[in-house]
Amino acid sequence: MKKLIRFAIAGGLGFVVDAGILALLLHTTPLGPFLARLIAIALAMATTWAFNRTFTFGRSSHSVAVEGFRYGSVGITAALVNYGLYAALLLAIPDLQPLAAMVFATAASMFLSFFGYSRFVFRDK
Repeated sequence: MKKLIRFAIAGGLGFVVDAGILALLLHTTPLGPFLARLIAIALAMATTWAFNRTFTFGRSSHSVAVEGFRYGSVGITAALVNYGLYAALLLAIPDLQPLAAMVFATAASMFLSFFGYSRFVFRDK
């Protein structure tokens, strides 16, 4: 249960980074909601890796390179689900605000992330 709570904190931190970067890019650049979200997701993923590695799961028994590759693999898979749902929502509901679409998409991909990180990335050899 302790890991799940820490994972939720890491996710909350990642969500703040994701939403903050998305909002910043939407208001200060001409990138638009699709490209801005890709950048925001990448920065949020780096943030959650650092937090999960330090506080949630601890360092794995793998090298940093292997752990990073595994974390990236799970993260990219979850990010594809997240981004796909985000894009589908924005295209299907043109009046939907990008941050609202982000909330729904992030919630949907959260379970996939926890399972992948806890079973594939930070599980001992």
